[in-house]
Amino acid sequence: MSLPNNISFHPNTFLLVGIPGMEAIHTWISIPFCLIYLTALLGNFSILFIIRTDSNLHEPIYFFLCMLSVADLILSTTAMPKILSIFWFHDREIYFEACLVQVFLIHSLCSMASGFILAMAFDRYVAICNPLRHSIILTHRVIQNLGLAIIFRGVVLFCPQPFMLWWLPYCRANVIPHTYCAFMALIKLACTETRICRTYSLTAAFLTGGLDFILILCSYVVILYTVFHLPSKAARLKTLGTCGSHVCVILVASTPAFFSFLTHRFGHHVAPHIHIFVANIYVLVPPMVNPMIYGIRTKRIRERYLRVLTSHKF
Repeated sequence: MSLPNNISFHPNTFLLVGIPGMEAIHTWISIPFCLIYLTALLGNFSILFIIRTDSNLHEPIYFFLCMLSVADLILSTTAMPKILSIFWFHDREIYFEACLVQVFLIHSLCSMASGFILAMAFDRYVAICNPLRHSIILTHRVIQNLGLAIIFRGVVLFCPQPFMLWWLPYCRANVIPHTYCAFMALIKLACTETRICRTYSLTAAFLTGGLDFILILCSYVVILYTVFHLPSKAARLKTLGTCGSHVCVILVASTPAFFSFLTHRFGHHVAPHIHIFVANIYVLVPPMVNPMIYGIRTKRIRERYLRVLTSHKF
């Protein structure tokens, strides 16, 4: 059966619109976006430098934080340069193959970041609920295997997405009303049944972000139960302060992610510019906020950072 004339299996390029309905103020929007990106770069490189150069910080929680920083750096760099080129130079074209690579990197790196946050929650669970066995349970070998497992999960679950998109036929309209290539945004351009692709996307999202969120929630319920049974009030406050920063990271990462995920599927009455704006927050803000929260709320990192600044070695 021949395809209609308005269908192309492989468009050479897509056109990224940016934030629909806000094209007139793209230049102004680019200012906070650029500042967010630069802050994310500075913060995450600072975290990596501080932990790398201070042997006292070579502990499981900080190793997982390094993994999170690397994922955040790659994630923000995958999306932000193209977004800024759209805002500044109206460079909206992106090659079909580059778009598929961006889809894979963004979704797999978001999955990895979620997994590293889960690993940090597991570290806090062991440190608070079973402190005497913390160093026995979380050995360097276990940390390495956990990191590799999280990376493997992100790659395996999301590498089918580019192939699904490659095999779909597309209409002549190759305009993506978004600032970057997202799986669901490309699915909407397809001229065939996409139920299997949508179902797979839903399943992969649940097996990463959804399942991670449930496990993190369970771990912190147990942690809070243990904390409130500590004999010392000072110990309770100190532990709650440590866990508070982790909860902030989880909320910052999960809230826009769930909003973006739900509006793609059920929020048909949500204004497009609101949906796209939140989708950008989901990708760009966590890489900026993660090092700020851990840097400010974690005393050892904060003290080390201040020592580096005052000694003029940074």
